[in-house]
Amino acid sequence: MCQACFDSYQHTGRLDFCHCGTPETQAAMRRIEADISRRQLLGGMSAVVGMFAGFGLAPREVRAQTPGRPLLLTNLRLFDGETLSIREGVDILVQDGRIAALPASGQGPEDADRIDCGGRCVIPGLIDAHWHATLAGVSQVVALTQDIGLVHLLAGREAGTTLMRGFTTVRDVGGPAFGLKAAVDRGVVTGPRIFPSGAMISQTSGHGDFRFSNALPMMPSDPADYASAHGMTALADGVPEVLRRTREQLMKGASQIKITAGGGVASQYDPIDATQFTEAEMRAAVDAADDWGTYVCAHVYTSRGIQRCIANGVKSIEHGQLADEDTVKMMADHGTWWSIQPFLADEDANQYTDPKALAGQKMVAEGTVRAFELAQVHNVNWAFGTDVLYAGAESQGRQLAKLARFMSPLDALYRATGAAGALLALSGLRAPYDGRLGVIAEGALADLLVVDGDPETDLSWLGDTDNLRLIMKGGRIFKETL
Repeated sequence: MCQACFDSYQHTGRLDFCHCGTPETQAAMRRIEADISRRQLLGGMSAVVGMFAGFGLAPREVRAQTPGRPLLLTNLRLFDGETLSIREGVDILVQDGRIAALPASGQGPEDADRIDCGGRCVIPGLIDAHWHATLAGVSQVVALTQDIGLVHLLAGREAGTTLMRGFTTVRDVGGPAFGLKAAVDRGVVTGPRIFPSGAMISQTSGHGDFRFSNALPMMPSDPADYASAHGMTALADGVPEVLRRTREQLMKGASQIKITAGGGVASQYDPIDATQFTEAEMRAAVDAADDWGTYVCAHVYTSRGIQRCIANGVKSIEHGQLADEDTVKMMADHGTWWSIQPFLADEDANQYTDPKALAGQKMVAEGTVRAFELAQVHNVNWAFGTDVLYAGAESQGRQLAKLARFMSPLDALYRATGAAGALLALSGLRAPYDGRLGVIAEGALADLLVVDGDPETDLSWLGDTDNLRLIMKGGRIFKETL
């Protein structure tokens, strides 16, 4: 008996049986409850999206493709990310998030939506092969001391500006980027595609050991330090620990594994010439990654460290600016990839006061020029990356433009498009996106930029995002000022 029936009985003394319990009434109530729940859910989702919008993280799709109709880019010049020349007399047909065809000008389907590029050059979306999505837009103090929620929110905001700089894909080589990647892929925030490594795996005293010396000695009962607890780094000593930490990152969804095989310029303890991880430890990480069909990349600068990496199956050397010529030849002979960053003594260089760091920075700056030369001379597979850390992300485009000092502009652009896409492909079945990246070719994912600038003559236009007139990722347009 419902409350209304009971009240009627109390008032009249007569019992009229209602239809509250009938199947029809119960079904109607379920529909009403479901509708209320749906409205509450939508309201909650709107509140969450509103929160992100207020923080600058809401997805920003400028122009949606008409459902069921392809999109045709016309009146353009084309750099396809593979051939070091500019093509003319070709259009670009986009459908279902991919490059459907490259028809001759005027030969595209009549029913396609059209975008007139005004004779500008179209290039593939840029790829940064050495990025730290959760560490690029914050200071070191914030990264290592603040509530991790703030760090992730700032990373989400930075992801949006990364895409607006034309970088539609990044290979994240250290940091808790799994959640950010999921948010970008689900459309919660705007950002580039992310190939995540998860926590960089470091030995005790290695480049990824961020503890203070007063935390030593570490005892079995000690809790994890901040960086380890939040997935920035994973400390591992000995084969069993290296296997465990590597497998943990794979379990989280790593598309490749990052280890630290040598010291760094800014490392508080380990000298830049230090060689890290024994051969057995290094091989353990490589074997665990290989069992999952992917590979290991390694932070390392010196010839000794690079040679140990190559001998034990590491597929990508990160930095390597202190390599001698024999070591570069060894990379070429083994087909090892080299991710080189333009670490130069210029306006974008990190500022240090510690004499040890300043000396290391000077060595690396000198080695950078030599690294570009040796990579070209010995035909090493190499790709562009920035390794921008701690609130220096706005220099990302300028960093790529610097490569034109050492090679032709189109060759430099290739290192952040077709070459970088080939490096990403080493992830095999662990690659989180199905399709070629860094190229404009039939079947490739439709990541495109329409630019004000001539990539054949210089890349200075990369320093000003106003020169990026259209930004497309996966067939969706996130910026259009044509």
